[in-house]
Amino acid sequence: MLNMELSIITVNTNDKEKILEQIESVRVAAVGVEYEQIISDNGSIDGSVEEIQTKYPEVKIVKNGKNIGFGAANNSAFKISTGKFLLFLNPDMHLAPGSLRIFLDWMERNSDVGIASPKLVDEFGKFNENAKPRRFPSLRDQVAILLKLPHIFPGVLDNYLYKNFDFEKDQAVDSVRGSFMLTRREFLDRLGWAFDPRYFIWFEDVDICREAWRNGYKVMYTPVISCLDYVGQNFKRLPSLQKQKWFTASMVTYFKKWHPAWQWLVVVGLRPVAIFLVWLESKIKK
Repeated sequence: MLNMELSIITVNTNDKEKILEQIESVRVAAVGVEYEQIISDNGSIDGSVEEIQTKYPEVKIVKNGKNIGFGAANNSAFKISTGKFLLFLNPDMHLAPGSLRIFLDWMERNSDVGIASPKLVDEFGKFNENAKPRRFPSLRDQVAILLKLPHIFPGVLDNYLYKNFDFEKDQAVDSVRGSFMLTRREFLDRLGWAFDPRYFIWFEDVDICREAWRNGYKVMYTPVISCLDYVGQNFKRLPSLQKQKWFTASMVTYFKKWHPAWQWLVVVGLRPVAIFLVWLESKIKK
């Protein structure tokens, strides 16, 4: 039964400092909005859960017990959510006062939009190029990424990364980042999940955007509001080799689901090469 206008879902994995700041920013951003915030915790041991319970007792917490991945953690919170709209929001986001009312009103006016994301900026208020929309992955650009070719040929990913993207206008895009993703419940209810559970982390946001287009909904970027995005500061501290293993495993899953079998096999074949290159790079840096 729906009894909220908006459910805000955040996955927490030892992000104590940023998530407390994010929750506080949500409170002032959601003035005039009937909302609930749900934290899906992946086995944090930094005291963040206890701190949230003490400072923000109104926030609901789902304790997953261990790191079950980004998609699965969002799904566990989705199951208990009651909002007409769902906002998937990373812990390292800082929202502007009153911005959620503006964004929800925009979503109501654009009934054909299934997923929307706003202008994401850095701490200096500049458009964050690392957080902008991307085109759906093709074999060409993903092979380039696996083989680290952008280090040699920087322009090889221009099309994939929407080079010269106009961040000051509303526009339909292939995919937006899962760090700030406003979604219609009616669309997710049709799928039965918020993110395809086959992904541990990475590519699940691209996948759900592709599902939106497949189901007749638009995916939109809009600068109607802006939000400060610290772009995974906690995640950056994880070992590069582990991140590469997760990233390439999800790439394999994505290509198996959406691309011809021969393209999937190419990605499968190049995965160990990509992992080796990251391992080699880590050794050289030492």
